[in-house]
Amino acid sequence: MHIYLLLRLEGIVTRRPLVLQLHKTDDGQQEYAEFLHASRKRFTDFAAVRQEISDETDRITGKTKAISNVPIQLSIYSPNVVNLTLIDLPGLTKVAVEGQSDTIVQDIENMVRSYVEKPNCIILAISPANQDIATSDAIKIAREVDPSGERTFGVVTKLDLMDKGTNAVEVLEGRQYRLKHPWVGIVNRSQADINKNVDMIVARKKEREYFETSPEYGHLAHKMGAEYLAKLLSEHLEYVIRMKIPSIISLINKAIDELNAELDRIGRPIAVDSGAKLYTILQMCRAFDKVFKEHLDGGRPGGDRIYGVFDHQLPAALKKLPFNRHLSLKNVEKVVMEADGYQPHLIAPEQGYRRLIEGSIGYFKGPAEASVDAVHLILKELVRKSIAATEELKRFPTLQADIAAAANDALERFREESRRTVTRMVDMESGYLTVEFFRKMHLEPEKNADQKNPNRSNPNPPVDSYTDNHLSKIGSNVNGYINMVLDTLKNSIPKAVVHCQVREAKRSLLNHFYVQVGKREKDQLGALLDEDPALMEKRAQLAKRLELYKQAMDDINSVAWNK
Repeated sequence: MHIYLLLRLEGIVTRRPLVLQLHKTDDGQQEYAEFLHASRKRFTDFAAVRQEISDETDRITGKTKAISNVPIQLSIYSPNVVNLTLIDLPGLTKVAVEGQSDTIVQDIENMVRSYVEKPNCIILAISPANQDIATSDAIKIAREVDPSGERTFGVVTKLDLMDKGTNAVEVLEGRQYRLKHPWVGIVNRSQADINKNVDMIVARKKEREYFETSPEYGHLAHKMGAEYLAKLLSEHLEYVIRMKIPSIISLINKAIDELNAELDRIGRPIAVDSGAKLYTILQMCRAFDKVFKEHLDGGRPGGDRIYGVFDHQLPAALKKLPFNRHLSLKNVEKVVMEADGYQPHLIAPEQGYRRLIEGSIGYFKGPAEASVDAVHLILKELVRKSIAATEELKRFPTLQADIAAAANDALERFREESRRTVTRMVDMESGYLTVEFFRKMHLEPEKNADQKNPNRSNPNPPVDSYTDNHLSKIGSNVNGYINMVLDTLKNSIPKAVVHCQVREAKRSLLNHFYVQVGKREKDQLGALLDEDPALMEKRAQLAKRLELYKQAMDDINSVAWNK
């Protein structure tokens, strides 16, 4: 809450808004002032303060009579003030003088209105006693922006400079122009006092004496003067604040919640000791691991693509295997004839069967390994997405890269193990055939032998005398066995891939990384937690704002309900 002045501070021609914050200190403490633009410098000589205001004004406006809306921030600490914030604005004028722009009149009025139009401000409308109140620009603007008068205080200055025989009693008593709040009369230092640097305490004493001894204003002396005005404004300000405390508390709580949420989003500051750094890194890893598992288990999209490999890609690849070519009559005849070498088989072409089966089963390695690689690529993509989706990791690019590298290394190990496993499964099907399948087959002697080949009726003809029908029967038998193996591998390959890759990724994706991180020194851990400097600066600003809001809340709670 601020109190806005419409005219200039005593003795200072204001050409920029002056934000004056008064801070009451304990009795006996030295008075001093600080400027925001020179925050490290304390001013104990208030003549130097006035000079600094003038110099700082000139830095923006130049040594002219131009104005600027850039405020000067001044804080004064003294046991002789009340806690109050005033904003002194350039005085309203009616004509431009030399060195000022032609729009100076409207420019100043616009600047004044930009402050006094705010519904939370208190307007201190100052008018000289030797001016007709009906022509007061300060009252005119105050009436326009505050028609109810709830936030307007009228001040009459220069009472000691009025013509003999005149006074401002009718104004001060509210009979000439009534305000909701009482008018207050002020007697400022004269120009001679200002030139002589008359102390303000002495000036206030002379002011009290003036009102107490004045025949016109003596009956009003108890509610006249700068000290009474300060007390009146302070009490009103306290009243307004008390009325607005619920909404102020609500706004502060909302701001605190928003700042906390933003700090949680970008991450809290990291402690400096190695244990805290290691804990933070492990927290980041767990957050990533949680997101990664959600992708696999269905909480997030992506895991369904693994099922697609088993349900679509693997069966499609198995269907494309060249069994028709491998079990063609020509190839079956070739394999059967070559199976026994120079020694023809005695009972049946068993070696031929075995070689046809082994050759057919060998084709399963391609789809099996392709399934391993397809799942591997999906897992790698899920790692990338999980890192991108882990909010806690966004502030640590180096840690992101290390986690990604460690996760991908682990996935490579899982892929190799999975490839070895599915290859062994195929090899096992070749290494030991299911004899029950063949024992159930009854190979009947071929009938209707061809007249040109008397050996056709022989149940065990020589290899070179096999008929197409018999070769087709061999191919059909082998194909039946291969289909049985295919059904087995179509179910067991997904199980092996899930066991070796997906399950291990869920269970131990970062185990090796945890071991390596645990061995690192403090500086190495710190290197993992490097951040973007812009993000660090943003966090510092948010933390500072949060601290200010919390302090404001503490201050409000300490005085809100105390008189």
